Amino acid sequence: MAKIETPRRIRGTQDIFGEEQRRFAHVLATFERVRALYCFQRVDIPVFESTAVFARSLGETTDVVSKEMYTFEDRGGDSLTLRPEFTAGIARAYLTEGWQQFAPLKLTTSGPVFRYERPQKGRFRQFHQIDAEVIGAAEPAADVELLVLADQLLRELGISDGVTLQLNTLGDAATRDAWREALVAHFEAHRDELSEDSLTRLEKNPMRILDSKDPRDRPIADSAPDIDAYLTPEARAFFEAVTAGLDAAGVAWERNARLVRGLDYYRHTAFEFVTDRLGSQGTVLAGGRYDGLIGSLGGPETAGVGWAAGVERLAMLLEEPAIERPLVAVIPKSADWNSRALEAVTLLRSAGFSCSMAFKGNLKRRGEIANKEAAVSKLFVGDPDGPGSALEMSFYNSSLSNAEQDELLNKVRDVLGDRFGWSMGSAGWNNP
Repeated sequence: MAKIETPRRIRGTQDIFGEEQRRFAHVLATFERVRALYCFQRVDIPVFESTAVFARSLGETTDVVSKEMYTFEDRGGDSLTLRPEFTAGIARAYLTEGWQQFAPLKLTTSGPVFRYERPQKGRFRQFHQIDAEVIGAAEPAADVELLVLADQLLRELGISDGVTLQLNTLGDAATRDAWREALVAHFEAHRDELSEDSLTRLEKNPMRILDSKDPRDRPIADSAPDIDAYLTPEARAFFEAVTAGLDAAGVAWERNARLVRGLDYYRHTAFEFVTDRLGSQGTVLAGGRYDGLIGSLGGPETAGVGWAAGVERLAMLLEEPAIERPLVAVIPKSADWNSRALEAVTLLRSAGFSCSMAFKGNLKRRGEIANKEAAVSKLFVGDPDGPGSALEMSFYNSSLSNAEQDELLNKVRDVLGDRFGWSMGSAGWNNP
């Protein structure tokens, strides 16, 4: 009989386990805790949407839509796409589910997203993002709150050192139109010197030439006119309000006049938190204001601003989180006491104790397993050696002080006393 070949993990995906999973979980737990401080609601949206949701929101000519989306036809003949980002799906839900009545909405979400890219350090074809959005608030204060939330998240993760907030304004629609016209004139004057990709961008999305990495384009992009000369008074006042808010909140930032977003629905604030600790892929969190997005999906003109961050990239910057250790390892002294040991471990878990109990093994083997788990304490369940309790706690190899040992012993006694008797032996190193 032919040997069955085990299917391989798909290129660009990952199996997250051990230290990597602890980092991953720490990012998500910290995000959930910090978003609650800012009173953002958690939402969850579908992993796949109608392809039109992303084609309209991201633009037919962008690399994401033209090269990177996972698009397929379902059995009903509908074109569906695995989400490459969150904002478009949230905007769609805002319109189709009647969320306008709750505006302004402060929302967060997280989960897997999908892009067919070349896998590299910190970049996968199925990866994970955390996302924060404010929809229905046209005020600069919404931009400030999102940026302060992002700054606090990075600080609470312990990775803010070496991370810089780069900030720019894209102005309002009038500003953008005037600047675009000036950019097209500048790039047309250097058409013969541009790369092939930038010649394509010149026809479809000239602002993207500003962040080209091609060495042929850099001198031309660097000499292009800045947006500041084209800002309307209203756009200038908006940007000044954002920067003043960041200053008041104590969030450090620096201006990057070449930071752009190519799609027409982006307005005003654009930003990235960048680091030099991840090589060329230095952006760890990015976003901006997208006041024209919901209108592009067929809804009324609605203000919006948001950001997203890759969980994998954030996790790469973390110190390794501490391994979770069982507070109590429950060990039956013999097979006759397995049922009572299971009763004890169930009662302790119900009372909020983290507990482990090996599935099999004699007394010695189960003790070795508890040591391998680095359990804080061991609770032996079985016949006492002499008169006394059927329970005995051991604190050998524990880092708990004498007072902490007594406190844990008393808490375990409070949970198990009615079933096992209130007398309980204990042993351990003297640790004042």
